[in-house]
Amino acid sequence: LLQKLANAILTNHPEVYVIILLVDERPEEVTEMKRIVKPENSEVVSSTFDETAHHHVRLAEMVMAKAKRMVEYGRDVVILLDSITRLARAYNSLMPASGKVLSGGVDANALHKPKRFFGAARNTAESGSLTIMATALIHTGSKMDTVIFEEFKGTGNMELVLDRSISDLRMYPAIDLITSGTRREELLLPEEVRNRVFILRKILKNQNPYDAIELLKNKMKGTKNNQEFLKLMSS
Repeated sequence: LLQKLANAILTNHPEVYVIILLVDERPEEVTEMKRIVKPENSEVVSSTFDETAHHHVRLAEMVMAKAKRMVEYGRDVVILLDSITRLARAYNSLMPASGKVLSGGVDANALHKPKRFFGAARNTAESGSLTIMATALIHTGSKMDTVIFEEFKGTGNMELVLDRSISDLRMYPAIDLITSGTRREELLLPEEVRNRVFILRKILKNQNPYDAIELLKNKMKGTKNNQEFLKLMSS
């Protein structure tokens, strides 16, 4: 999904510089990402799982420093981070004990720096912009991952929730349409379109996640654009 997102951004907005930051990832995933993502106006920066937590953190901070300088220079930059959970784990392992430990073994002060990383996204008035899209791991069986996810939940402007039960049935994209959404939709969509989206959500809410995705894909195949699709679904 990150590969497709990166290529879609580079195709539709060639003026944007995309940095894909892979933290604690498998080497095979890094190689595949470098092969598939377009090399123009992009780079893949990685710290694989055999590196130390110090290396993960240092690399992430170098990427952020570079992105900020590019924004100051007037560039629009997008960072695709996989994942904020693993980056937070690295910060937690390096954090000196504060004496305040949350459930799951997360130090109370350990999440400040990953939050500062994620919160660095800005659309400046006088220069460029920085957009950060980060993945978060859930349902891993780790209490620490759950605590990290809950700390970041609701901090972004958009949440795209994936559903393992859908991917297990080999239906892609495995998106939970009801829990996914964007904040402040009124700033992005005209009132008429928002009303149609509201009707569409009511239709999909009565379906299970798999049937909702299947219905959406089938209807999209029969329409040419979003306007046709929304008109068909809300009629």
